Amino acid sequence: MAKELQDIVQKCQILNEEEFKGGDFDRFQGAGKKCLEEGYIVELLEIILNEKNKVIVKCMGWNLVGPLIRCILEYKEDDIERDCCLKILHKLVELCNPKELVLSFLEQIEQTSKERMSQTVLLVLKPLQKVLLKLQRNKAYSMGLSLSTILNQLSLLPVPYTVQQLQEDRHGLCHCCNALTDFVNPFVGEVVRGMEASSDRDCKDLKEELLRFCLKSLKYPLLMADFEQLPEDTIKHPLRQFAADILGILLDIRELIPKVVPQHGCRNQTWDNEGLLEIDQEQSADSLACLSYVIFVQDFGMNYFPLVFHPSFILQCNMVHVQVLLERKEESVLSKGLDLLESCLLRLEDNSLFLQYLEFKGFITIPQDLVKVMTLCPFEPLRKKSLKILQLYINKFGDEGKYTLFRCLLKTSNHSGVEAYIIQNIKNQIDLSLKSAKGSKCFTGLQLISLLDMVLSLPEGAETDLLQNSDRIMASLNLLRYLVIKDNENDNQTCVWTELTKIEQNFLKPLHTGLNMSRAHYEAEIKNKRENKRESHTSKTICSVSVAGEKMPTMTTEMELQVLHSALFTFDLIESVLARVEELIEAKTKIAPEENTGVK
Repeated sequence: MAKELQDIVQKCQILNEEEFKGGDFDRFQGAGKKCLEEGYIVELLEIILNEKNKVIVKCMGWNLVGPLIRCILEYKEDDIERDCCLKILHKLVELCNPKELVLSFLEQIEQTSKERMSQTVLLVLKPLQKVLLKLQRNKAYSMGLSLSTILNQLSLLPVPYTVQQLQEDRHGLCHCCNALTDFVNPFVGEVVRGMEASSDRDCKDLKEELLRFCLKSLKYPLLMADFEQLPEDTIKHPLRQFAADILGILLDIRELIPKVVPQHGCRNQTWDNEGLLEIDQEQSADSLACLSYVIFVQDFGMNYFPLVFHPSFILQCNMVHVQVLLERKEESVLSKGLDLLESCLLRLEDNSLFLQYLEFKGFITIPQDLVKVMTLCPFEPLRKKSLKILQLYINKFGDEGKYTLFRCLLKTSNHSGVEAYIIQNIKNQIDLSLKSAKGSKCFTGLQLISLLDMVLSLPEGAETDLLQNSDRIMASLNLLRYLVIKDNENDNQTCVWTELTKIEQNFLKPLHTGLNMSRAHYEAEIKNKRENKRESHTSKTICSVSVAGEKMPTMTTEMELQVLHSALFTFDLIESVLARVEELIEAKTKIAPEENTGVK
């Protein structure tokens, strides 16, 4: 086969470059490919290195890039044949048309299998870089196309998550990412020099492509990476290094601060993401959110961040990013959203945010997003953390802000446990206000009445599902008990005594009726189950139960009876607190008239 290639070369040696025909290209490629496949690599190298064949190689050699790369991947690192193939590749890069070579390299990256993706990328990057640097025209476009193609293919690889996965890097993603930063460094240097010298178009185009690369890298793999996995005594986190490199590129091309701090206000509007060109809105939102996380949580680039910005402004800028992260389902992304919000809040003093901040984008919806994580997220550590951050968020607002947040969350949470938590917060704020010499207008007096109306009521009157709403009901009763004990009728600082008739009508009486109805229903269910159990003469009868419209795992009759008895116990608990509240009200209302009579 080497003889066939030699014959083709000898024929073409006597022709001028413009005399080469399509058939000559096909025969050269076919013969060269067979040389590689059949092991005539040394012979092929001799033909490629022969100075007489320089014009032929220059015109036709790019056709061998694909077969050559596939051949290199088959050999081991120390094989002589692999070394010969690399020399051939080096010669092709030196002689062939850069435009044709770029397309050939990218074609190989697109066509390679997932199993060989990282090997192919790592093999191609260095020669591809050399080819791109040789381009005089359309360098920015070719570089952008190359980076886009590589990142698109790498996105097929899973992001290593655990310590073991990071250390093994089985798919080679970490190696590829760190090699990519070496790949773009010369182009970053060109942009930096171009910005210092002038504002030519080539410099701007290269800068735009580098910006695209950075934002795409932030979306994948950095958005999905867990930067907290590796302990300090293990290897360095390779993706942390990649994140640091990406921030370094953004800093060098003067795009770091503009992408972190918007050039306009944040008041109830979405970022325009100007300058992101063809990058779609969703991708840019994810990328910028990840960028903020890397800066404010991982502390990359904070040395270059202006200290003049107030912590409240930093929070304001990041709320839209937090919202983007908390809307995702992946554990690593949700964790980034919680960490970013926590980092921003910890910079603030308690009670430092005014009510007006709730008019800014995200400030009123973020607490609702936290509630969704608390109640729906399948990852327990994130549920617990979101509860902790919700309290931290509440603490940062002044009285008016807290008051508005409480009303909003009571209306929107639709979760008994969350509502109970908010009611406990309301109780704490009332307690602080009663103990304060000045008191709060929001948590005492007439303004408190509308909040009490929301708390001291049943969502659906006597028809309310008391079992499903038991947490909220218990919290409401405890709040009412506290108000009756702490606020005397003569003082009436909380207006609870003014509103007592309404409270009895909207809360206490319907609760009595609901308890009687619920108890009767569950006692009848227990009686029915027991009768069925006696009829079947076994406690292993399988039953199906639905809760909140969802079918629960099958239970035996004995298990179902335990559930029903547990419900009755909950009703007993509610009833005991209800009775205590009514006793306190009766005692207080009896004392007051007697005192009044004595005065007369």
